[in-house]
Amino acid sequence: MPAESMEYDVVIVGAGPAGLSAAIRLKQLSPNTSVCILEKGSEVGAHILSGAVLEPRALNELISDWKEKDAPLTVLATEDRFLFLTKTKAFRLPTPPQMHNHGNYVISLGNFCKWLATQAEALGVQIFPGFPAADLLIENGRIAGVITGEFGVAKDGSKKPSYQPGMEIKGKVTLFAEGCRGSLSEQLIKQFNLRDGTSPQTYGIGIKELWEIDSAKHKPGLAIHSVGWPLDSQTYGGSFLYHGENNRVAVGFVIGLDYQNPHLDPFLEFQRFKTHPAIRKYFEGGRRICYGARALNEGGFQSIPKLVFPGGALIGDGAGFINVPKVKGTHTSMKSGMLAAEAIAAGTLESYPESLKQSWVYDELHKVRNIRPGFDFGLFAGLIHAALDTYILRGRAPWTFRNHADHSQLRRASQTPKITYPKPDGKLTFDRMSSVFLSSTNHEEDQPCHLTLKDPKIPVEVNLPQYDAPEQRYCPAGVYEIVRDDSPRLQINAPNCVHCKTCDIKDPTQNIVWKTPEGGGGPNYSGM
Repeated sequence: MPAESMEYDVVIVGAGPAGLSAAIRLKQLSPNTSVCILEKGSEVGAHILSGAVLEPRALNELISDWKEKDAPLTVLATEDRFLFLTKTKAFRLPTPPQMHNHGNYVISLGNFCKWLATQAEALGVQIFPGFPAADLLIENGRIAGVITGEFGVAKDGSKKPSYQPGMEIKGKVTLFAEGCRGSLSEQLIKQFNLRDGTSPQTYGIGIKELWEIDSAKHKPGLAIHSVGWPLDSQTYGGSFLYHGENNRVAVGFVIGLDYQNPHLDPFLEFQRFKTHPAIRKYFEGGRRICYGARALNEGGFQSIPKLVFPGGALIGDGAGFINVPKVKGTHTSMKSGMLAAEAIAAGTLESYPESLKQSWVYDELHKVRNIRPGFDFGLFAGLIHAALDTYILRGRAPWTFRNHADHSQLRRASQTPKITYPKPDGKLTFDRMSSVFLSSTNHEEDQPCHLTLKDPKIPVEVNLPQYDAPEQRYCPAGVYEIVRDDSPRLQINAPNCVHCKTCDIKDPTQNIVWKTPEGGGGPNYSGM
């Protein structure tokens, strides 16, 4: 059956902050330009996960009257605390200037994206949720759009009665705003050698819960960050607690995916973190509402790839615009989408990288470029270097540290200590399956597995004996399981997948390939 096709002036892949901002800016400048956005989640915001404290700088530039338009920014950040944790103590440290949140807002990024979508649609942007961009449409070496995923394909590859072929969504320009480790973005980076001359991208895994707590313990606008326990001094990571509205607190833990010990379990480190006396006091007597996980780019300035290729460009976190020391990336991602839109409206997409270089995004990321890689020398050396870089050098060091590929950092299981984690109590700490349930993750069971292996023998012949099958631990959703029948085998529980992309990043042999499942599958986050 020949694929149907639709044509637009601009096609945007991903309805996150970058994609929606690009669409809005483009329609502001060129109202007659036809724009569509494809979103793999069941609705806008369903796959959006972040802390989040929003710096409104880009929003002010994009929609100056956002307050009159009832943007869901209602809780001003009022107090910052930065803690160093030992197993039983919490020491308050001076809050780094990058983490000062005066003038920022504690938000739900999912709700913010839903609001941005209404602004885009009011300008005439067409948004199609539940339609993942599964393949690139290439004509004469140029990206001419994308092909959406098929519906109604059975697990054995046969076509069910409900079968619908993918559609060709053609665009004169295609912007890829898929977020961290987007599957098509990664294809483009390889196909057009966009990472030539740049440092490898490095990542973190962020795990988050949303709680409703006792009103007596709730302080709207309070933002707490911590480093230290439960991680050892050689593992990069830290936590956040953001007090939002309606007695809700977002709590999360981020661990750099360059960790070395294959026995480390990011999900269980997060659960253990909540038992610290300085942390658990907020949640005792509270109720957990939602759970989710997502990888995030940590490479910063030196890991941003080339942004433009024939027929399109990368915007947002797919390119890696997070300011790691600031613990923020929404404002920079939004601005990248706006700059790409301005270049398209001017008929000069090729000017997008240069306009980015002249913008505050470039300056902001350049100043902090050495702080995250400085922690490669350990927590204490990293803190000292960050203070030196911030207060003395002021981001003007004559050197730029390189990043490394995370999958290459794991040591052998026999060379590293095992870690004993306490059992969940079901009140403050929880197991994976009850957590995945709260993410409202859903996939059509009878469909081809969207998590594939280049070589099916590697999990048992390499990963298990050398690294004790780390995929069982780095996945925050229990997707990968070593089943020991007559002989061990890897079982992939694909319906559990929350689309965090950690497996695609951390697998030591880079044997796992993440592809888009049938449209609308995955988590359905609410208020995250």
